Amino acid sequence: MPGDRKIGVAMDFSRSSKSALRWAIDNLADKGDTLYIIHINPNSRNALWAKSGSPLIPLTEFREPEIMKKYDVKTDIEVLDMLDTASRQKEINVVTKMYWGGDAREKILDAIEGLKLDSLVMGSRGIGTVQRIILGSVSNYVMAHAPCPVTIVKESSSSSKH
Repeated sequence: MPGDRKIGVAMDFSRSSKSALRWAIDNLADKGDTLYIIHINPNSRNALWAKSGSPLIPLTEFREPEIMKKYDVKTDIEVLDMLDTASRQKEINVVTKMYWGGDAREKILDAIEGLKLDSLVMGSRGIGTVQRIILGSVSNYVMAHAPCPVTIVKESSSSSKH
C-alpha cells in the first residue's frame, strides 16, 4: 500500500548505487513512504555498532559533515541533493542505517530483516563473468536470499534518462 512502505536502497556511493537511488526515487517512492539508505563501511573501526549497525540517522543529521565524519563517511553532495529533493517533492521520510565490517551480502540481509523492509533497490556493478565467479556477486546473493522483492538497477549511461 503506497504511503507507508519501507523501501531500502543499498548505497556505497558508486555510480551504480546512485543510479539505484535515482530509480527508487523516480519509480518507487511515494508520499508517506520511508526511504532507508543502507551503507556498509568495510572498515570495522566502530565496534560498538558492528553487529546491530548504527542508530537510524535522519536526513537532517545525514546532511551535517560533522555527523558523517563521526560515522566515517564522506559527504556526497550528489546523493544529498537527490535525497533533499525527494524528501521535499515526494514528501517521503529519509533515514540512513550504517553497518561496519563483515560481508556486505550478509549485512544487507541483516538490514532487510532488522528494518522490516518491504523492498530493496540496489545497483549492479556490471562485473564480468570471471570476477563474478571468483568474488561472487553481492546483488545476485541478496536477490536469491532476501525475504522481500529486490530490484537490481543497471548503471545507466550518462546520456539516457529513465
